[in-house]
Amino acid sequence: MNLMLAARAYEGSDELRLEKLPVPEPGPQDVVIKVASAGLAPGMMRLKARGAFKHLPTTPGHEVAGTVTAVGDEADATLLGRLVRFDSVLSCRECRYCRTDREQMCAESAMIGHAAFGTGSLELYARYHDGGLAEYVRVPSWLVDVLPDGVSADVGAKVHDFGNAVRALRNAEVPEGGTLVITAATGTMGTASIKLAPFYGAGRLILVGRSAERLEALRPLAGDLPVETVALDDLDDGWESDGGLTRRLRELVPAGPDAVVDYLPQGPGTGQAMGSMATGATLVHMGGNGTPLPFDVRTMMHRCWRFVGTRSCTRGDTNAVLDLLGSGRLRVDELITHRFALTDVNDALAAMEDRTEPMWMTVVRPEGEES
Repeated sequence: MNLMLAARAYEGSDELRLEKLPVPEPGPQDVVIKVASAGLAPGMMRLKARGAFKHLPTTPGHEVAGTVTAVGDEADATLLGRLVRFDSVLSCRECRYCRTDREQMCAESAMIGHAAFGTGSLELYARYHDGGLAEYVRVPSWLVDVLPDGVSADVGAKVHDFGNAVRALRNAEVPEGGTLVITAATGTMGTASIKLAPFYGAGRLILVGRSAERLEALRPLAGDLPVETVALDDLDDGWESDGGLTRRLRELVPAGPDAVVDYLPQGPGTGQAMGSMATGATLVHMGGNGTPLPFDVRTMMHRCWRFVGTRSCTRGDTNAVLDLLGSGRLRVDELITHRFALTDVNDALAAMEDRTEPMWMTVVRPEGEES
């Protein structure tokens, strides 16, 4: 029996356990991928602690690129030997959401190597919950995308996060040349959104984050777009309760920004960013912030604001990313700032949680090659 190394999540443990498991065999419609690179999501262990991982023990890892080493009898045999990534969102493929490029809203919605969000039977999730923090992973062939020429496995592994950014930017509906605020700009989703913003209408960016130094490092990512930054640590004491972020954004944009893409996981920044917006503007939230908004629905009505909550991405979103990467118009290799060996996966998780040093995007490589 061929064995592989895998990082396993167990009930009640805040670390992953390295184990030897059998290399998976493909079912009729499956492929087996030898993992070259697996993306690491900072919120993964928090979701597990909340009970969102419905099958434990499991192998996490929903962002993967690698080479197809085996295909099932009913799968596309031409995938064998190709460098691919897989789309991690499982869904029924038949409901009104799945038929309209909204599969993350399907009752069967769940993610390979990640959490389950749907309220249905989750039969596919039961079969495919094991993900890619391992040397090999088995996935449905219909979720596999061949990577364009010149796209590395590291970038391929992070296509899902870029797809999330596309989902947020599409929902923001930034008017052509408009001013876009991106909060939590120094994180994975913030940096992805900066790179993609020029393709979705933005003509000016305002980046919000904790540290002025870390925000300054983001300027080159925006290409030719003008960029201004707002460091929360530099706002006046008490900004959290007296609207200091709203005032600062209005100083920069007196009429208010045209849209906000918000990834803040907690705190008053979401509401204060929204409070700065122009009449008719949109805030898209993808941060899981539980802090109540500081105004009532009537205020939102009078200002004609839109609030859009969204999570994950669709196949249409990731296809848009792959098209941009394949055309050469989008280059994102510089966003992969940290690489860890699979044997050091817990060190990687700790570093992402600690955030002592800037980490834009992090991948795990089963064959090592840390940096």
